Amino acid sequence: MKKTTTATPGFAPSLAESGVAKQSLPAMARRWLGAMRDALGVAGDETRRAMWAQPEWLAAVPTDRRLPAGRVLYTGCGTSFHAAQTAGWELQALELVLAPEHDADLLVAVSHEGDTPLTLEAARAFAGPVWLVTGRPESPLAELADEVIVATPEVERSWCHTASYTCAVAALAALRGEDVSGLPGSVAAALEEREPVSRHERILVAGAGRDWATAQEAVLKLREGAFAAAEAHHTEQLLHGHLAAVDESVRAFVLEGEGRAAERAAGAVRALQELGCETTLVPTVHPVVDIVRFQLLTLDLAEARGVDPDLIRRDDERWARARAAYD
Repeated sequence: MKKTTTATPGFAPSLAESGVAKQSLPAMARRWLGAMRDALGVAGDETRRAMWAQPEWLAAVPTDRRLPAGRVLYTGCGTSFHAAQTAGWELQALELVLAPEHDADLLVAVSHEGDTPLTLEAARAFAGPVWLVTGRPESPLAELADEVIVATPEVERSWCHTASYTCAVAALAALRGEDVSGLPGSVAAALEEREPVSRHERILVAGAGRDWATAQEAVLKLREGAFAAAEAHHTEQLLHGHLAAVDESVRAFVLEGEGRAAERAAGAVRALQELGCETTLVPTVHPVVDIVRFQLLTLDLAEARGVDPDLIRRDDERWARARAAYD
């Protein structure tokens, strides 16, 4: 019998119980400014609302389910695929459609609303049981899935997904037995830090290991939410030819990681600085927390450029024609 596990904000621990400290004055001021922007109808209302809801939503992520023993494969598309990448063995949904025969005992699909066509196709092609991590309890994927884990208390209304990403990552971590109780507090603290907006023509984000998914998700946010010329690079791959197209016009962020990844990250920072790039070595702690810096940068850059991150150009006829060309 199928089981659906939902986010339950009404039964979530308080923010204090989840490790969220009392708000500092700057945090309170930012919340006030956000409320004023919402009241005035400033572009990015829904993105901003979702971002600042993250501590509360994360505190409500279901934590009572565990994956069964065996080999688990994760899949998805777009932001959902980046969430899947944080969990372990993963394949983008199209790759799974192209080669559905894999030695996996369980497929975990991630889909914001449960109707992503290629993720649905991949789930149908998989021979074994399917679990779904989603924001909607009823959907085509939910009908197909053996287990449904609803990671958010509501469907995020911005097309530039932020809270639905962090909650999906946290839900996947909880399924694997990770203690995620500290994430709401850590995200609340991360929301108090701001990366200055610069006038660089391009943005580069590099990462390896667990941070590779964060690098890709950061760049997706910057591209879809602020229309920035951003690019993601695996730290080691960056050092094998890609530096030829990098110069002082690039603003670079290198996710530090641990162990050998951190050593290569340090080398990448030195190389980028030699090329004249303004470069930040970003310490990393957890994919849920590490992405917040780039969510905030996307919001601030979109505001500086006068664009609406909520719609990711879905209000523009030219981009509507582009979507229709592949749909």
